[in-house]
Amino acid sequence: MPINWGILGTGNIAHLVAEDLALLPDAELTAVGSRAPERADAFGDTFDVPHRHGSYEALVADPDLDVVHVASPHSVHLKHATMALEAGCAVLCEKPLALNAEQAEQLIATARRRDQFLMEAMWTRFLPVMDDVRRLVHDEQALGDVHLLQANIGMTQSFDPTHRLFDPTLGGGALLDLGVYPLAFAFDLFGPPDTITSSAVIGETGVDEQCAAVFRYDDGTQAVWHASVRADAGRTCVLAGSRGRLHGTRAWWKGAPFELTRDDGTTETWARPYEGNGYQFEAAHVMHCLREGRTESPRMPLDESHALLETMDALRAEWGVTYPQET
Repeated sequence: MPINWGILGTGNIAHLVAEDLALLPDAELTAVGSRAPERADAFGDTFDVPHRHGSYEALVADPDLDVVHVASPHSVHLKHATMALEAGCAVLCEKPLALNAEQAEQLIATARRRDQFLMEAMWTRFLPVMDDVRRLVHDEQALGDVHLLQANIGMTQSFDPTHRLFDPTLGGGALLDLGVYPLAFAFDLFGPPDTITSSAVIGETGVDEQCAAVFRYDDGTQAVWHASVRADAGRTCVLAGSRGRLHGTRAWWKGAPFELTRDDGTTETWARPYEGNGYQFEAAHVMHCLREGRTESPRMPLDESHALLETMDALRAEWGVTYPQET
């Protein structure tokens, strides 16, 4: 039986998610909501969505919905996801789950009180290649004892103080938009760090336009990452251990090749290409959880989403970056 989806928001992510839901035979994009009826209608025309709502309140009140994908800016995730949960909808909320750890705690408490499903939409965690990475690192221990993760993600965005990446009222900055990916990668493989060293470049609007950190773990492992909206850092990753290294080439999350180099010099290269944008895998996972009666994902648990935001809060505090909603 199909699961009915609603999308809250009509921006770029909403379009990508809508395209990928069409790839899942058991997913029905039933409704879309926007603050402007004309945007909801335009989105509905593009993706053949039967129910178009001119407010978010009307969207979450749609009786035909099973789950709502919250695709609004970071700064309003708490408001919009809470609205959907209180209306009785399961929620897949774009990353980061909220603006900060305190908001995430409130949101998680609402989901648990309402006994409703909630998950952070950390789409990279559900990509096919990540199954390979976990298998090689943990199950097969193909790299031996892993000592190092290096991950870079960056883009060159022209400065515009009203753009979401530079506007503090929208939760702008490199950390929440891009840095969350290598953070989540490190958490997935190693868990929360024991100590952190970091640095950031703060722009004229007060957000971090470039940031870097070293996560150190008590077993000697390090995760070194960099995120930027000022420079294209290559978007690569390397995992290295006592018996080899694993190198993800540019846009590895888009199915580009991975290369395994063993300590004897032999190499193995493989790719995991896929149709679409990559959001269908997290959506399929959500539907699997719903059919099993789960209120939380075992692969992207809520306590981990909260811990990610605690780490990002600590980084921002060190850099002196705050958002208007926090002061």
